[in-house]
Amino acid sequence: MSTLRELFMEREKQTLSRYACLTADSKGREYPCTPCDIRTPFQRDRDRIIHSASFRRLMYKTQVFLAPTGDHYRTRMTHTLEVAQIARIIARALYLNEDLTEAIALGHDLGHTPFGHSGEDAMREYYSEDFTHYKQSLRVVERLENNGKGLNLTWEVRNGIVNHTGKHMAATLEGVIVKFADRIAYINHDIDDAIRGGILTGEDVPADLREILGQTHSARINTMVGAIVTESTDQNEIKMKPEIQDATDRLRQFMFDAVYTNPIAKAQDGRAKELIGQLFRYFSEHPEKMPAFYFGNVETDGVERCVCDFISGMTDRYAIDTYKALFIPREWTH
Repeated sequence: MSTLRELFMEREKQTLSRYACLTADSKGREYPCTPCDIRTPFQRDRDRIIHSASFRRLMYKTQVFLAPTGDHYRTRMTHTLEVAQIARIIARALYLNEDLTEAIALGHDLGHTPFGHSGEDAMREYYSEDFTHYKQSLRVVERLENNGKGLNLTWEVRNGIVNHTGKHMAATLEGVIVKFADRIAYINHDIDDAIRGGILTGEDVPADLREILGQTHSARINTMVGAIVTESTDQNEIKMKPEIQDATDRLRQFMFDAVYTNPIAKAQDGRAKELIGQLFRYFSEHPEKMPAFYFGNVETDGVERCVCDFISGMTDRYAIDTYKALFIPREWTH
């Protein structure tokens, strides 16, 4: 009798696009493991990511607003879930592999630092100019998770994670979908959060862009997703209709000018960078003060690499609490 895994994989062959990355064609894992009778390898990767400690910590990592006190601002966790939702819609519409798409989306930001891109900038300053959150995400799933064993994900998921941003392009269409979904998600939810934070009003978004893309959060996402599905159907390429792509690029630039570099939204950036800098210097001088796992890697990976791993994995509040414990005097209560 065939296992459910085998039935799922056979169904992929019968129903998915000729351009889809079939589970049966996966390059596999770095370390062989016994197959699951119920789940395909890509489904298993999704579950490994969801159950990881790094995924849970995304709940308390900044998206744009540093340690926001409101209940409705996005965090790395909610951003990740929105990316996964958008990516799956696109993958389903194009008859591509939803399981692979979802696994990449859920893992794409696991290596993000505390304090959002401010933390990433700080790591470039204090650790290495080559530091990026997408390379760190790959390191998390390959080296740091599961007490140093990594998650042993398939090659396709790891490739999609490390190539989800910038000029890099994933080897699968499913990975490229996540790249598009990431941008669609953050542009639109950052507008929503900026309006909630009083930095923007809906009317501040340029009128011509609202006319092209939509007047509301959901309308803009629908327009962008539809433009990808329409332009990419039965193609061996993921792309967006040119006029919508142009409007999306201009909306992203508007967000950089109005929000991402806005003095109000970024008022705490300097303090966040200095906090990370002090933590980096302290643990570089006292690596034995790090948790045993990170200190245990010092001989093989070097002190600064291990300090980078430790701090990058912190949530916003854990970084702040650690800073307070190390550098802020407390009352003597004896």
